[in-house]
Amino acid sequence: MTSTPPSHSSFIGHELLISGSALDNALCIKRTLANNASARILSFDNRSGQQLDFDLSGSDEQIAQRLTQASEPEPEPAPGKRGRGRPKLGVVAREVTLLPRHWEWLSAQPGGASVTLRKLVDAARRNNTDLDQTRQRQERAYNFLSAIAGDLPGFEDATRALFRHDLKALATRTTEWPAALRSHLQLLLEAEA
Repeated sequence: MTSTPPSHSSFIGHELLISGSALDNALCIKRTLANNASARILSFDNRSGQQLDFDLSGSDEQIAQRLTQASEPEPEPAPGKRGRGRPKLGVVAREVTLLPRHWEWLSAQPGGASVTLRKLVDAARRNNTDLDQTRQRQERAYNFLSAIAGDLPGFEDATRALFRHDLKALATRTTEWPAALRSHLQLLLEAEA
């Protein structure tokens, strides 16, 4: 079963402090540090497993404003300042480097190189969906583990099992780890990629 985990989680040592929105995490961390300035807190974006730091300076409203601004998408370019391609359609021009034989083959295809490349990418995305999701889950779990569990016994064996997609061996290698880490690892592995 797949699920969507809370967007962020923070740990104090190896114990879960909070899971929820970025704002919920930031405010909880601020309150925790006010009571215990030496607390060792690690925060993670659960979509990527990447460790992150919150700017906790200022009032709760200022923290909320910073987090809101950070999550807003980039504004559209002003009319008349468009780049190459078809921006209204979402087309983005980028450089592609291929060997001459690849360019020859692409230019001989109906619709030309751009149409053919788009079709090839769409076909690869359709055919590799399961592999891509497994890889994303593994990378998300590894990012989390390497930041918080790198000093725990069996870490290297656990990561080998993770990338072999041997979940039984992974569970065995992490049996002695704190329950909160094992639970969060499982959540990251089961969540939609």
